[in-house]
Formats: sequence, C-alpha cells, structure tokens
Amino acid sequence: MKIAVIGSYGAGLTMRVPRAPEAGETLTGDAFESGPGGKGSNQAIGAARLGADVSLLTAIGDDDFGRSALALWRDEGVDASSILISDAAPTMAGFIMVEPSGENRIAIAPGALDFLSESHVEAFRSEIAAADIVLVSMEIPISAVAAALRIGREEGVRTVLNPAPARPLSAEVLSNVDIITPNQTEARIILDLDDAPSGDEALARLIAERIDGAVVLTRGSDGAIVVENGEALHIAPIRAAQVVDTTGAGDSFNAALAVSLAGGSSLRDAAAYGAQGGAHTVATNGVVPALPTHHDLSSTIGESQ
Repeated sequence: MKIAVIGSYGAGLTMRVPRAPEAGETLTGDAFESGPGGKGSNQAIGAARLGADVSLLTAIGDDDFGRSALALWRDEGVDASSILISDAAPTMAGFIMVEPSGENRIAIAPGALDFLSESHVEAFRSEIAAADIVLVSMEIPISAVAAALRIGREEGVRTVLNPAPARPLSAEVLSNVDIITPNQTEARIILDLDDAPSGDEALARLIAERIDGAVVLTRGSDGAIVVENGEALHIAPIRAAQVVDTTGAGDSFNAALAVSLAGGSSLRDAAAYGAQGGAHTVATNGVVPALPTHHDLSSTIGESQ
C-alpha cells in the first residue's frame, strides 16, 4: 500500500483552558505543551503507523521546528525527501486551546507553507503516480491543492480531499476529487451555501452531485454518512473509552480511511476503519502520541453504538 500525502506540517502549541476566553479577556490556563502537528504530517504519520508506505510533500522553515520535523519523519518511516525547506519563512505554528470537554479551538500562522507551489507539486508527480491513494488537505495554498488533485487524476490515482480548514472550492478543483471527507461545518463552507439542505444525508448527496464522486461526511459522535453512486450508507459511531482531546481526530480518520482504501477495502469499510481511528485518537492527549497503529484499532477500540 502506497499513499502520497500533500499537506501541512506545523508546530502545535497547546494550552488547556477552563473555557474559551471572551473577546479582550486574558484567561489563565493550565498545562502547556508543544509538539508536532499539521494535517499533512499527522495524516502521513497516521498512515505509516497503520502499515502504509508513505511519501509526504509539505514545506518547513530552516529552523528548530523544521529540524525536529525531519527527525520525526525519519523515526516514523515517512519519506520526506521531496519536502520544501524554506529560508524565507519559519515553520508553520498552530495555537491550540483545549477545553475540559476535549473540544479545541485552533489558529495557525502558515509561514513556509505559503511558499508551497504548483511547481513543487509537479516535481512530486512521480510519487503521486506510484501511489494507490493521493491524500490532500488544505492548510496549504489552494494552487498546490488543485495541482495535487489534478495530477492525481491525470495519473489515474484515486484522490481523497480532506477539505480542512474549509474554504469555498471552485468547480474546477472539485472536478478532480474522487472522495471528499468534510465534517458538517466544512460541508457547508466548501459549497459556499447560504441555505444548506435540511439534514446531513441531503447535504452529503448535494456534495456528491457537485463533485461527481463520493462523499464521507463525518459527524463526530454520530458516526458518518457515505454517499457513493447515488446510495447513502450510515456508518455507526464508535464509542471512545473517554474524550480527552479531539485535536487530530479528523487526521486520524482520514489516515485510516486512506490506508483501508489503498488496501482494497470498500468505501463503507474504509469509513468504518476511519471511525475507529478517530475514536482511538480522542482518548489520548496530543496528536502524534494519539495516532494509532493497526494493532490499536484491532484490539483496544471501544464498541460500536
């Protein structure tokens, strides 16, 4: 199984807070920690831990955060030989506040990621062509997102777009997506809808029509809805042992989904495997420490509801 991942890397700076501060308010938090993050890197590491051969395209700065990233990918078995190392901007930083419920709020400073261009993606074409799945997320310039999806389509490789952080997407970008994996909020944003359809299934069906492909609409504790070839399937939620930190749950879901698809599973089974990955991740603090191995999903996951 080979997966090409195009997305972000960033340092995650996390503080646990009793609640989100109001505008203009200074709030004293609790524990603080820093560690690796970024949707592309998280998904690449997640896929590698689940047994895939992973190549990553992202951008980092020539700084301590960037050097830490290189060491991390080496340790995790992710091929980062094609990444851009920029001397013009620092590595992306993300600032994360986690509330007692486990819910999080995130702001990012893109830094070097702003320099990841269509030409860098074109230079990554051979890795895309050799892959079973191309997994793309959107903390990078939209031109790079579009190029990754287009090249995947040109090379006959199945493309998966995780549209996060969400922004309205053009028909041209969407036309090269085989599978899209928004959550309920992202689904409305990517279609730039003022009046969304009533109900998640109707929304998923509308997206499927727009992309002429398949949709996996994730719904957190309510599971997911898969729409493929006009048929809607409901994926049962997985009950996590506890909810400690939801940061990275979507990345874990997408990594597991991509690995399962690369291994030949149906989209329904891949979405169910993704749900296991997400449920495992929310039960542990941090992102990278919470990304599961295949053994974790096979032996320690909670029960379906």
